[in-house]
Order: sequence, then C-alpha cells, then structure tokens
Amino acid sequence: MPAIPDITIDAPIRTWFGVGGRADRLCLARSEDDLLLALHEDPGLRILGEGANLIVDDDGVAELVVALAEPGFNSIDINPRTGLVRAGAAAKLPALVKRTAEKGLAGLEVLAGFPATVGGAIVMNAGGRYGDISACLTRVFALDRQSGPVVLERSAIAFGYRTSGLSRLIITAAEFQLIPDDPSAVRDRHMRIMEYKRTTQPLKANSAGCCFKNPTIDRILTIPDGQGGHNEFQPGSRISAGLLIDRAGCKGTRLGSATVSDHHANFITADAGGKASDVLALMDVAAGRVLDAFGVTLEPEVVIWRRSP
Repeated sequence: MPAIPDITIDAPIRTWFGVGGRADRLCLARSEDDLLLALHEDPGLRILGEGANLIVDDDGVAELVVALAEPGFNSIDINPRTGLVRAGAAAKLPALVKRTAEKGLAGLEVLAGFPATVGGAIVMNAGGRYGDISACLTRVFALDRQSGPVVLERSAIAFGYRTSGLSRLIITAAEFQLIPDDPSAVRDRHMRIMEYKRTTQPLKANSAGCCFKNPTIDRILTIPDGQGGHNEFQPGSRISAGLLIDRAGCKGTRLGSATVSDHHANFITADAGGKASDVLALMDVAAGRVLDAFGVTLEPEVVIWRRSP
C-alpha cells in the first residue's frame, strides 16, 4: 500500500479560536485516491475544514487529521444559464457565495459571512436568520468509511436545524440548484446580509461563531426584556441562545483567556495564546447559568475535538 501523502507529525490544528491542541498526525489529501489511502491508515480519521466551527481541546487528538486540498477538492463550477453549481468540499463558502451572487444566481447569498468550507457547511447545515445551505442543495458526493463512494440526493438526507446526519461520511463535493435573478438584486442582498453580520457579531475576534444552538422550548417561558419588562415565548418556539445567555447575566463574563462577547452573548472569544480549556469551561459556566435561570439546556453548536481515552 502506498504511503500517506504529505503527512506531518505533531502538527498544529488551525481553528478560528486560535487556541487548542495539536494533531499527532496531519496529512493533506489532494485527490480521492489520497483520501482512500488515509482511510486505510485510520478509518476513524477526522476531517479538518476551515476550522471556523471547531475547538480542539488542549490535549489535541490522536486520530489522523486530514485536510482536503487542491486540486481535487476545491473546484467551483457554475452554469449561469441553468443555475447549476458544483463545488468541492474544500471550496471556501464565502468565495462560492460571492461568485454566485456576482453571476446573479440567488440562493446562497443568504449564507454571506459564514467562514466555512462547503463540506463543513453541509455537515452542520449552516445557516441563520436568512436561510440554510440545505435549501438549495440538490446532491452530495461522499465517501462512506466502509463501502467507498456514495451519491446522495437531497431527499435522502435528514437535514434539520444545524444537523444533516452526514457526520460519519466524508463529503467530497456537492451540487446546488440556484435561481437566475437580476445580478444587482442578488449582490445587494449579499451586501446587506454581510453588513448585518458586521454590525451584530464580533467577526474580527478569535471565536467560532455561535457557541450554542438556539433551543426549542417545551413550555411557556418568560424572559426579562432588559428594560424592566418581560417577553413571553410559547411552547415550540425556538429562542435565541444569545438572548438567554445575555439575560442570565453572562455578557462580558471572563474566565482565564476566554470572554463572553459584549457584542453578541452567543460568541465566546479567546485571547491570543490562550487555552481551549478556558473556552470550554466558560461554555459550561454560561450553559449552567442559563439552566439555573430559565430551566433551558443549551446544546453546543461548535464541534469539540477531544483526545480519545
């Protein structure tokens, strides 16, 4: 069996938090053949995307970490006439959003400001107040760790809120069906959504975006509105995790090198040279305060990698 390509021992794992441990082994896969070699070496390997929604514990990970690379996994092919788009799993989502918006193709501009790879965005069904990536996805190409290449139609994928059921597969590419529209209108929507992100989120800080999923409540919940009154939420409502963290008094809370952002309470930022353990501990503090104050359990949205026992 040929050797795994481009392997590095004791390699840093790049994340947007800028903290955390290292990979015992990391390699670049530039083709599907490279990826199959890596799977043969370690069927439990971890796929590293942009690292925008990831925190790695300070102890790092023992599994082989694989970064999908060019030329095999970062292509973007756009048909402006039909709106059919195919993108490799390692293609940068912001580049895909920008290029399709410039060509007047509507659908992906709702994801403006998401710093992910295409594959990572699909696995977590990335999205926000304007829409999710699954809305215009038509087909996923992937490797099953046991059986090899698979192709999944959109109808066969169990997409839900920040979930896809695809985490055990390795996505290699995806197809989207976008809607040809007036280019200036699509570009305008793209810019407006980007501006909203800039004004409501600490985009320049070391963070991984929203730390927690917005929970769905199962009873009437009354939350202080911050102005002496209250807001009432009905059973079945999905409520902002940031609002709950804020009203639980966590905004600005600091623990070691980690801080709950004053700008958006569902963002935890890390100091340069800080520790992942501080971020994880502060997440526990925030979730505990929300549970104590409102009886609501918060579920992490960020992916957490820990060394296996």
